Amino acid sequence: AAWSLKTRALTEMVYVDEIDMDQEGIAEMMLDENAIAQVARPGTSLKLPGTSQGGGPSPAVRPVTQSGRPITGFVRPSTQSGRPSTMEQAIKTPRTALTARPITSASGGYVRLGTASMITNPDGPFINLSRLNLAKYAQKPKLAKALFEYIFHHENDVKNALDLAALATEHAQFKDWWWKVQIGKCYYRLGLYREAEKQFKSALKQQDMVDTILYLAKVYLRLDQPVTALNLFKQGLDRFPGEVTLICGIARIYEEMNNISSAAEYYKDVLKQDNTHVEAIACIGSNHFYSDQPEIALRFYRRLLQMGVYNCQLFNNLGLCCFYAQQYDMTLSSFERALFLAENEEETADVWYNLGHVAVGIGDLNLAYQCFRLTLVNNNDYAEAYNNLAVLEMRKGHIEQARALLQTASSLAPHMYEPHFNFAILSEKVGDLQRSYTAAQKSEEAFPGHVDTQQLIKQLKQHFAML
Repeated sequence: AAWSLKTRALTEMVYVDEIDMDQEGIAEMMLDENAIAQVARPGTSLKLPGTSQGGGPSPAVRPVTQSGRPITGFVRPSTQSGRPSTMEQAIKTPRTALTARPITSASGGYVRLGTASMITNPDGPFINLSRLNLAKYAQKPKLAKALFEYIFHHENDVKNALDLAALATEHAQFKDWWWKVQIGKCYYRLGLYREAEKQFKSALKQQDMVDTILYLAKVYLRLDQPVTALNLFKQGLDRFPGEVTLICGIARIYEEMNNISSAAEYYKDVLKQDNTHVEAIACIGSNHFYSDQPEIALRFYRRLLQMGVYNCQLFNNLGLCCFYAQQYDMTLSSFERALFLAENEEETADVWYNLGHVAVGIGDLNLAYQCFRLTLVNNNDYAEAYNNLAVLEMRKGHIEQARALLQTASSLAPHMYEPHFNFAILSEKVGDLQRSYTAAQKSEEAFPGHVDTQQLIKQLKQHFAML
């Protein structure tokens, strides 16, 4: 069987959506109405994206994150959500490739939100929340709204914010939709998704707003009900035709459900309404690249460059598209610019990793070896680089080094099938059939449709039968 060389090519464009501020879920408990079915029907769950009926790409064609989502053209908080189901898994979760963050790392994003915009008193807090008479301020609607924004966004004190919102909506005789949305946001932050859903629905009855639809869809996504969220977005489009955020929301959900073809269609609809939408352009470009159309992907990334996007990820992707489209004159200059613009070691590691693939493509294995080594110098958790170094070491006949590298890769990224498969091949060649069979089973679990893995398992079973 052939060795599997792992390709994680395009890097995702970095983006943060104001609506998309994420918080990890709370543990499911007995009689919890937020609990969901353990085995979802095909095509109805984000936790099992492989069950999609859309015929998404296989991991052999397009790399996936730990949560099973294909790498898209864009990094957004909601798509980094490979949430471990138990605390034990969360502790074991490797922090690789900026995906599938552990539970404990999510809440930190709220703590310093907006602090730079507030000039606080050096001797103490700007407002002492413990001394506030919330009932008094709740009777002054204009002041109460500003105070709520300060408590919720700046102080991150959800409990006091919820108390103020409850008093204010009571003072408004439950007729102010804005306060209902704020109460829903507080409930969402606290993990009370069903209560948040009631508040957002009540607010929508009083006032039809795009923001409220987006928040309600976030609740459904957290409850792992993507089909309900899709229906909500489509109903919203009936009332707000051509609204870009709603179309983009539908595309994101299809993408998370591994239905890439439908996602691409909706991203194209986004571009019909707003032809400068960076997320849509990046995702369509990424889709074309992984569909073996680097020339078309190059057009989309050049469009981003013309729009003024100037960052490491863009030049990295331009370099890859140029290489695979055989425009070799631009390849190395794009990667040089990407290295120059890299803001942290993770970005530098991505560029060196892809330069390693360029070196493999031109047949310079010594240069490839050096590039993958430089990748690990910048990011010691880069599982794909460990896997590819192991393949190069095996070509040199260094079996022990290859075995150690593959074990490291499989422990860092258990969701990748390549390290498991390569380890199975290596173990089978040296006669360690038991380890080979165990690794092959892990490879099959990560990628059930991999033919070489199935053939290897079949051969091993024949060996065992003979014994």
